[in-house]
Amino acid sequence: MSERMRLESLIGIEHLLSPEEKAARDSVRHWVDERFRPRVTAAHRNAQFPMELIGELADLGVFGANLTGFGCAGMSNVAYGLVLQELERGDSGLRSLCSVQGSLVMYPILSFGDEAQRQKWLPELAAGRLVGCYGLTEPNAGSDPSAMRTTATKDGDLYVLDGSKTWITNSPIADIAVVWAKVTDENDTVRGFVVERGTQGFETPEIKDKLSLRVSPTGEIQLNECRVPATHLLPHSRGLKSPLNCLTQARFGIGWGVMGAATDCFETVLDYGLDRIQFDKPIASFQMYQEKLATMATAITTGQLLALHYGRLKDADRLSHVQVSILKRNNVAAARDIARTARGMLGAVGVSDAYSVMRHMMNLESVYTYEGTHEVHTLGIGRALTGISAFE
Repeated sequence: MSERMRLESLIGIEHLLSPEEKAARDSVRHWVDERFRPRVTAAHRNAQFPMELIGELADLGVFGANLTGFGCAGMSNVAYGLVLQELERGDSGLRSLCSVQGSLVMYPILSFGDEAQRQKWLPELAAGRLVGCYGLTEPNAGSDPSAMRTTATKDGDLYVLDGSKTWITNSPIADIAVVWAKVTDENDTVRGFVVERGTQGFETPEIKDKLSLRVSPTGEIQLNECRVPATHLLPHSRGLKSPLNCLTQARFGIGWGVMGAATDCFETVLDYGLDRIQFDKPIASFQMYQEKLATMATAITTGQLLALHYGRLKDADRLSHVQVSILKRNNVAAARDIARTARGMLGAVGVSDAYSVMRHMMNLESVYTYEGTHEVHTLGIGRALTGISAFE
């Protein structure tokens, strides 16, 4: 038997990472192994996030990790991507919590808020003392956010928000929500508002009985004559481009994160194949098993290199939203295929939670859909390539 080659050696990017990037990755990997993995099976079964870990996550610097100031870690975008990858090795719901907190709550407050708003909310969010959610998707406006029906009407020193949002990560546990609404006295211009828990007319019922992302708290946002101070309007938000810019930040992180789920599936079936004896030999010795391993390793290597290249472009402020669509579309589809293949390679035990693969497989069905479906990203890339919109 020849010496085994580790996946990291096959990918071959260690020499391309800075000491700081490796340290960020390794510290989060250690934490996931020591603190999260022992809890994840019960959390998945009970559909309940282990809230006691939020403070520990904050201590790792993962909330708003690639943002600067206000208690944020100020990591490079590559380091941030590596961190999200390690979180998603544990579970997509763990990465989703951090993605939403940083890219969809902290980023818009930093980018579109004023200094008072940044000082009020960002340090608390970075420290994990506040948890946020992001209210864009509506029951009748999923892939077409321009069709949103949520409105904001000026009333003296207040705005009155009416409408509903659905499939909102973190909403049942959120202390604040960044909500997007059409301002009626501004020709229905889309603006962002920060709504605090306890505001009258603000409710966040949980969506129960999910078969995917069970570790992630998911719910609705219901706004019934919800009266928000005018000082909670994000003053630099204007038009649909503002929330879409936030989604671009989140999609970048997803493109990295899913490679963690894919790698965990790969490593699980590699170890299983070496240990499982059938016909008097390890099943990893059979050609079909090795073909699947080779295909998976190639897809992970491709996805990792794509993420690293685009991460460097983002650090150089040269990454476009179309490139982010390519990253999200390619890597999520690859991770989804890897999880499905790995499930089959485990045989009957693959449908149990004795192994992480089935959980990853179910989670990736949601990741395939959220933050822009696979099909919508396909059409967005097609529009960029041809100059012709297939949406109209």
